[in-house]
Amino acid sequence: MTIRSLAAVLVTLLAMPLFAQETQKPTAEHQKLHANAGTWDAVIDWMGQKSAGVSENKVTLGGFWLVDHFTGDFGGQKFAGHGYTGYDPSKGKYVGTWFDSMSPSMMVLEGNYDAAGKVLTMTGMGVGMDGKPAMHRMVTTHTGADTMEFEMFVTGADGKEAPMMKISYTRRAQKSKGAEGKGAEGTGDQSKGDGHAK
Repeated sequence: MTIRSLAAVLVTLLAMPLFAQETQKPTAEHQKLHANAGTWDAVIDWMGQKSAGVSENKVTLGGFWLVDHFTGDFGGQKFAGHGYTGYDPSKGKYVGTWFDSMSPSMMVLEGNYDAAGKVLTMTGMGVGMDGKPAMHRMVTTHTGADTMEFEMFVTGADGKEAPMMKISYTRRAQKSKGAEGKGAEGTGDQSKGDGHAK
């Protein structure tokens, strides 16, 4: 190892305690995303065609990100999608990515809540119906503690925005710890129950 390499290693080791002290913690904006964790049943309206899906939302990576694993059916075809949503304090915006089984392209999004904190609007470039890049606008409206509406709009070649999809979400109720404990004691069967009502 050269003197220069040794010096670089020493600088890195000396900086590690300082870095640990400056490690950021999830903010109130991240906590707002945490409220969306859970299993959500989805009713999809894709350009007039109705289908069903399930969204599994989990908080991950130190509490900075909410990961969404979505499975469903679009036009008779099985569909799966994966997205991450977080908050970037340096931008002062919510940021996210989305990729799914219908496209080889990843969408990068950013946006913010309205003043009331009920409507999150995210925008980003994605693949349009013609296969070319197009601006997408995603609007998520929280209509209740366990219900929300998602709408997606796409800007066409003519510059006009058109609605493409709407999804109505309802969160599955979680069993209380007391109910789970009672069930385990009463039946002796601990293999049933995933923490969500069926």
